[in-house]
Order: sequence, then C-alpha cells, then structure tokens
Amino acid sequence: MTNAARAQPLILQPIAPVAGSITFRIRRGEAAADGLRALAAELDVGCGIAGVGAPLVLAVGKDIPGLSTFPALSGAGCVVPSTQDALWIRLSGGDRGIVFDAARSVRKALAEAFEPSDTLDTFKYHGGRDLTRFEDGTENPQGDEAVAAAIVADGALAGSSFVAVQRWVHDLARFESFGKAKCDAVIGRSAETNDELDDAPESAHVKRTAQESFEPPAFMIRRSMPWAGAYEEGLEFVSFVASLDAFERMMRRMAGLEDGIVDALFTFSRAVTGGYYWCPPVQGGKLDLSALLDARR
Repeated sequence: MTNAARAQPLILQPIAPVAGSITFRIRRGEAAADGLRALAAELDVGCGIAGVGAPLVLAVGKDIPGLSTFPALSGAGCVVPSTQDALWIRLSGGDRGIVFDAARSVRKALAEAFEPSDTLDTFKYHGGRDLTRFEDGTENPQGDEAVAAAIVADGALAGSSFVAVQRWVHDLARFESFGKAKCDAVIGRSAETNDELDDAPESAHVKRTAQESFEPPAFMIRRSMPWAGAYEEGLEFVSFVASLDAFERMMRRMAGLEDGIVDALFTFSRAVTGGYYWCPPVQGGKLDLSALLDARR
C-alpha cells in the first residue's frame, strides 16, 4: 500500500464547502486509551481528520518521534501563542447539517475520556479565498510532490502526517482601509489576478512564506478555511507536513526571528491559538492507532 493510500484521505483532498473543528482536553487520563479506541471506531475518515497532540501521547505512555508541543513565539510587535490541546478533529461535509450530526456523534463517543475545549465552524469562501478575498493555498504542491510534503515517507510512522493548526483573527476594516495598492503589497499578490507583485516589499506575506526560499525547502499542504462569528472573523490555518520543522521555520520567519523583518500579515491579523498534532495513518478504512495503543490480549 502506498503512503498516499495509507494517509487520512481528507489531507490530500480539496476542502469541502463547510467544516467544523473540535479540540479536546483529557477529562479522565485513565480512560485515554479507551477514548482513542472509541475514536477509531466512530470516526468516518471520509468526512473527518483526526490529530493527536503531545498531551494525549504522553497520557498513554507512548512517543511519536517528531511530535512536540506548539511553541509560543514573540516578534517585534507580534505574538504567536501556544494553546496546545490533546486532540484535534476536523469534520467536513457538503452542508452544515452533515457536519453537525458528525460532531454530535464524535463528542458522544469520546465523552468518557475527553471534553471539548474549543470549537470552530468554518466554510469555503468564494471558491477558496481568504476573507481578504485573496486566494488561499496558491503554492500548494500537487500530485506526488503533495504526498512528499505532507505524508511521512518511511519508518514506523509511514503514511501518517503532522498538522499545525492556528486560529487567526482578521481586522478586516483595518485591512480594507489600507486601499488596494497597500493590500496587494501586504500579501504580495494582486487580489484580482493572483499574480505575484514584482515590486513586493520584503515584508509581504508571499515573500515571508515562499516555501522554496528555505533551506531545506519548507513545503506543506495548506487546508485553511475562513470562519466568522457575530463580532470577529478570520482564518483557521491548517497546514499538513511530513515534518513540523517545515512549519516552525516558516512561522519563525514570519515573526521576524530569522532576519528581523516581520510579516505584514500581522498589520491586520493576529493568531489566537496554536497546536501541533500527529495524524495517524489509516488501515482498513479506520484510523490505525497501533503506534499509541497496546494490542488487547
């Protein structure tokens, strides 16, 4: 079986029209292993992705090489917080009702061991744009390159993935007040054509995050989705990687810790959550949690 076939399918598939993320904290540590078994039995990997955080890995007495706690960072005038949780699940579907029903089922199945710490409803906006109306995920690798970027290639974790998840809050009124030319300069692209600007400043988001500009390159698969509440809105940033080092190097550059230049994204947006999770592979249409669970006698 290829690594792509072993990966949770929604990692490599385009985003659905609507989705909902739930992060869980551990409610009863002694029930954590049984909670994971309940997750494997309940989660339909055709409409959901699951990621296991370091607190849960430690609670079951295991180790996942390459998994760590999301690091809190501070740059000049910007903060990147860590709100690491035990478990992250994104449920997706064609309409809100499908996601709602799936979320209720998962929460019920996990109730003995876990309790929700945060929830977020997300949606596809104008064919895959951020609420700023700029296209999102333009630089995603395709085909075999996507598999190489997002899926662990070999070893005991082959077929699995790692994911970085953040909630960003946008100040859209401030962004729109910049005017078209400055908005384009902040992102480094034309909102109308999606073409990169030849004269974009070094602080432009596109330049700060150009995946091929890192050594080694920091390729990743972005599956971010907008969200909107009554008083705030923004983006749930979701990035799947074969190694969390790729995301971490990019985030450090955005915060200006590499060369002192802070990403212009911070002029109108701020991160309010941050977590790292390991996304187990799939076996027989179910999550393969053998790296975390001892076989029952």
